[in-house]
Amino acid sequence: MVDHKPHEQWRPVGGVRAGARRGAGARGRLVGGAVALTILVLAAVLLPWLGGLDESLIDYGSVRLAPSLEHPFGTDAAGRDLLLRVFAGLRVSLLVAASCAVISTVLGVVIGGLSGAVGGWPDRLVMRFVDTMNSVPHLLLGIVIVALYRGNLTAVVASIALTHWTTVARIVRAEVLSLRERPFIDAAISGGASRWRVLHRHLVPAVVPQAAMSAVLLLPHAVWHETALSFLGLGLPPHLASIGNILAESRVAVLTGAWWVVAFPSVVLIATTLAVSGLASVWRDRLVPRRRSELAL
Repeated sequence: MVDHKPHEQWRPVGGVRAGARRGAGARGRLVGGAVALTILVLAAVLLPWLGGLDESLIDYGSVRLAPSLEHPFGTDAAGRDLLLRVFAGLRVSLLVAASCAVISTVLGVVIGGLSGAVGGWPDRLVMRFVDTMNSVPHLLLGIVIVALYRGNLTAVVASIALTHWTTVARIVRAEVLSLRERPFIDAAISGGASRWRVLHRHLVPAVVPQAAMSAVLLLPHAVWHETALSFLGLGLPPHLASIGNILAESRVAVLTGAWWVVAFPSVVLIATTLAVSGLASVWRDRLVPRRRSELAL
């Protein structure tokens, strides 16, 4: 007599324990990324202002002091407290990166949404322009833009935003093309809805999760891009604290053995990137599939 065990036949691959471990790992990344990013942002916003502390205060009697209780990150070549300066620089870098991410996302949603909704030769023309933009290295194109207005904050934001919208446009266009084939779009068109109404009432809200995900993923990339431009001396003004400027100033200090001048800014930069990326990966795994399942209904 055959002993049928349906519960074993339909058991998920890897078992229940493996699924529980994956869920626990996702929750761990979510909590860890949220806690790390909260601490970094609060430190960047509040630390330079606590007790009237000034990250730009120069003290030539405290030049390149090693990390201590008084100066946990040490001091730089001008005797400035590196802890205050690093988090003040992180605040500036995050503000620049957030501005670039928002502008790039808006441009990508508008251009990609219109391109996918209109279709035809305008869509092909836009995609060829996107291919042309992607064929030029973003950093090289950013250097060309910033070199015309060196030390200008607006030019730095523009150089990053105008070279990173193409990825968002491609994602939004692909999603719009997929949504155009769904029954609820056919029903709306059959009901007399105009192309503009279908676009802003149905297609654009449906691509919001993907656009938001792109904006989150652009944030650490924009931080690194701004850091690279400032490190090359083409980004923010030298007197303005930013992670790129601090790393640029540390090139000479490292040769004298002041390792902390480059170590701590690098650790903060990497920690910020990992925190944002961890949150984005969990969001991508949970929010986007859920949204697609809702659209399928």
